[in-house]
Amino acid sequence: MKPLLFLLLSGLASLAVAGEASTQTANVSVEKYSYSQNLDIAHVVAVTQVPNVCKVVPVQLTYDDSKGNRHIMEYQVLGNGCTN
Repeated sequence: MKPLLFLLLSGLASLAVAGEASTQTANVSVEKYSYSQNLDIAHVVAVTQVPNVCKVVPVQLTYDDSKGNRHIMEYQVLGNGCTN
């Protein structure tokens, strides 16, 4: 009985942590990157995939700063579809 209770409580704790992380990201506005910014990136959470096109496209970086605040920064990159 105790192992079953432990598994149930562990599962609920995992769901609570996952829900908190998604809620924290949902409340964050997207910041546009500029070269003059001083970035405080303590932990990278996610980076959107660069599309397979030959043009400049936006990419988003989700990260936590040294104070634990979540940020989403958008910046421009050249797509992966260009060849020499």
